[in-house]
Amino acid sequence: MRKHLRKYLPNHQAIRENRWLAPFGDTLLHPRLWHLNRHSAAGAVAAGLFCGLIPGPFQMIGAAICAVLFRVNLPLALFTTLYTNPLTIVPLYVVAFALGKLALGGGGEFVMPPDYGPEGLWAWAQALIHWMLSLGKPLLVGLILLASLLSLAGYAAMRLLWRLYLVRAWKRRRHGPAA
Repeated sequence: MRKHLRKYLPNHQAIRENRWLAPFGDTLLHPRLWHLNRHSAAGAVAAGLFCGLIPGPFQMIGAAICAVLFRVNLPLALFTTLYTNPLTIVPLYVVAFALGKLALGGGGEFVMPPDYGPEGLWAWAQALIHWMLSLGKPLLVGLILLASLLSLAGYAAMRLLWRLYLVRAWKRRRHGPAA
């Protein structure tokens, strides 16, 4: 598994020569950020899944910070954040809102955002702000819960998959090339 993933990882020299990453060279070149084993891979997947629900372009920044703090594989943490995209983000946020409502014990349904009406841009913007504030607490709690659940599930799944891969490799090695 490690050989397959290494094909896509940048080398240390590429990071050292990159003008944007050069100031962070010492931190980003820490060996544990690039080492790939079952611990660093599982931690990277967990960090990427957790930070994937952060809005906008801050997902990868959050994943990079988590990778540096927890010393897990940096490229895998960044790559894992890509599970959120324009097709998946709305359903994930609806699930997060439902989880938040459930956790807070509140009833009610998810209300669609207001349509742009004849009142004009200013009235629509005010209605949109009011709509977002009404989602606030349930959405925030739900995002934290969903990110935590996805993170735990991703960590466990990665550890299990890596273990299954190792057991299969051990059996293949034990039985020789004929198997």
